[in-house]
Amino acid sequence: MKNALIVFAAGCLGALIQCVVMWLFSRYGITHSLNVNLHGSIAPAWLYPRIVWGGMWGFLFLLPILSSSVFARSFVIALIPAGVQLFVIYPFYEGKGVAGLSLGLLTPFLVLFFYWVWALATTITLKLAK
Repeated sequence: MKNALIVFAAGCLGALIQCVVMWLFSRYGITHSLNVNLHGSIAPAWLYPRIVWGGMWGFLFLLPILSSSVFARSFVIALIPAGVQLFVIYPFYEGKGVAGLSLGLLTPFLVLFFYWVWALATTITLKLAK
């Protein structure tokens, strides 16, 4: 139970950091300059669901996946929620096409980058919690 609580909390913190990074990318026009229509926000209605889902995805850190390297582990774990976002959420729930390509050609790379930010922040939080 303790491990489950820790990975959920670390996933929530990672999601908060991911949301702030997304908001900064939007605010400073980085996503727009890449011709990608992804927008971040720091409004509570936008943040809360993403933080909760970040906590839920945090349970992936209970799996023994490449626990030796922080960067490799965070990248491999980031592939799972990014894949769900790109190949389930975007095409079937949001109507943005496979991999969200109607949002821009670089959407898959940005989505993977943002989930890597989440996974890296979560991994570092878990390392500090030990």
